[in-house]
Amino acid sequence: MSGAARCRHLALAVALSLAVAGVVGAEGFEGAEGEMEARLQGSLRELAKERERIASEKIPLSRSVSRLEQEVLRLRREQERLLEVKDSRGIDLSTLRRQVEQLSEQDDFVVSRLNEFVRDFEGRLDISELSRYEAKTAAAKLSEKNANLDAEQKRGTQVAVVQAALQRVRDQIGGQVYDGAALGPDGVLTEGRFVALGPTVLYSSEDGSLSGIVEARLNAADPVVVPIPGGIAEGIVEVAKTGAGSIPFDATLGKALKVEKARKSPMAYVADGGAVGYVIIGLGALALALAAFKCVEILGFRVAQPEQVDGVLEELSRGSQDAARKQAAEIQGVAGEMLTTGVDHAGESRSVLEELLFEKILRVRPALERFLPFLAITAAAAPLLGLLGTVVGMIKTFQLITIFGTGDAKSLSSGISEALVTTALGLIVAIPMLIIHGALSRMAKRKLGLLEELSVAFVNGITAIRAAVSRTSPPSGSLNG
Repeated sequence: MSGAARCRHLALAVALSLAVAGVVGAEGFEGAEGEMEARLQGSLRELAKERERIASEKIPLSRSVSRLEQEVLRLRREQERLLEVKDSRGIDLSTLRRQVEQLSEQDDFVVSRLNEFVRDFEGRLDISELSRYEAKTAAAKLSEKNANLDAEQKRGTQVAVVQAALQRVRDQIGGQVYDGAALGPDGVLTEGRFVALGPTVLYSSEDGSLSGIVEARLNAADPVVVPIPGGIAEGIVEVAKTGAGSIPFDATLGKALKVEKARKSPMAYVADGGAVGYVIIGLGALALALAAFKCVEILGFRVAQPEQVDGVLEELSRGSQDAARKQAAEIQGVAGEMLTTGVDHAGESRSVLEELLFEKILRVRPALERFLPFLAITAAAAPLLGLLGTVVGMIKTFQLITIFGTGDAKSLSSGISEALVTTALGLIVAIPMLIIHGALSRMAKRKLGLLEELSVAFVNGITAIRAAVSRTSPPSGSLNG
């Protein structure tokens, strides 16, 4: 108990003593006073002792309080330091988390690039190389779904494909020879060796009976060998067996052979057009034959020259009708007939003579213009037949799509070929026939124009002769007869 508490207890005891003394009465006051005095003195002595003890304990307590305050300050500073450490550790944890996320993103990027490389690597391989790398590419593609492999093992299968690709590039420098099997033109699978030179791959069977360039074909799981024309198979066989020799170099990377193989004869194009194509070609051939016939007929059509007409008119002006008729008969063709008719009817009136000569022109017009309408019809009908073939080909294509779907392009090629080839054939027939019809029509009209010019010249000449005879009073039997 502290000194102040003890003082309060002593004062309380004194008060109680005084109260007791008042109750006792006056007669015991003196005795009680003495007793109380003695107690008071005892209490004062005890108070003094307590004060001395308090004074003696006050300095250590002050020191203890000071030490505790310093400890509190130290603990507060430690708390602040620990809070700072906690905050810094929180910042470091966020940084580490961001680093982990970045590394995870980098890992995902590497994984995606490796997967993409594996897929692209298979696409870059020649069909003859698929069996060589099939095991590694299959393991790399299936590793992502293999639960028995950890991440490092999965990456290892993909890295193995990358290493194989790098080794393949090194092997391709200068060419490489490797074993394999390929299909011949007859569809028989043979064992042999492949010779890879850049993008070009050649093949030679073990017995040397089959050699050529390797190509991939749709729906064919094995490479197909296409023989190279030109007698150079011996060089391929020698390189495949010994690794050295002379082999052909194709600067077009196989495109020249594909173009040569895809080249078709004219009859093959006609066959692609189907029945409509044959109809168009038949119509075109008939029209061409008629055009050739008309060309010969029109070019062979004889027309009198102006000097020949003048010679006939000169004989008539002399009054020698027989000589004029003889000279007119020597002219071949319709022109000679016209002049002969004109000489025989030279005494007729101008209108009658013109009608007689025009009758000859009308008689020869159908012969000059025959078969020309057929050429015009051919030029107009051929594109329509081509359009008909296009429609038929598209209908056929859609029917094949309904049956086989769109996955098999080869099954659709027949309908597409018919649709396109017939249009081309129709234009091939129509355009020349249109030009030929125009040229022949122009030639026929030119011949008829020359005949009309001949008739007009003859009639005008007869008129001039009559005028001259009338002025000189010709004798009996003249043109006026």
